[in-house]
Amino acid sequence: MVAFLHRSLVRPLLSVCLALALIFSLTACSGASSLSGNYVDDTVSVATSLLSTIAIDHDDPGRQEAETQANSLIKDYVARYRPRRDVHGLGSFTTMQTALNSLAAYYSAYANRPLPDALRARLEKELKMAESGAMRGA
Repeated sequence: MVAFLHRSLVRPLLSVCLALALIFSLTACSGASSLSGNYVDDTVSVATSLLSTIAIDHDDPGRQEAETQANSLIKDYVARYRPRRDVHGLGSFTTMQTALNSLAAYYSAYANRPLPDALRARLEKELKMAESGAMRGA
């Protein structure tokens, strides 16, 4: 009888503990974001930050840390705005998403190599277009 009672209480107790741990981890992670939730402000902020990151010289000792922070910022931005249907139709979002995908893919595949000039030029153009488009409301 005691073994049956013990088994019948362990699973629900374990489920509650796991649910609480999951809720705690999600709320802790969501508070760590540097994004405000305002699409225009966040797009301008992320674009400006990424423009300064890609401008860093390959030999700069702070480049690796800046790229790590940029990658984290990209993930935060995409996680916040990709699910929002109200921004999907905006050209600024599409342009921004293209730039973010390109940069994140490059950082993932070629972390220790300098950013090629052609990619840097394209990213600068796309990030500036996304920034100005977001400010216009487009």
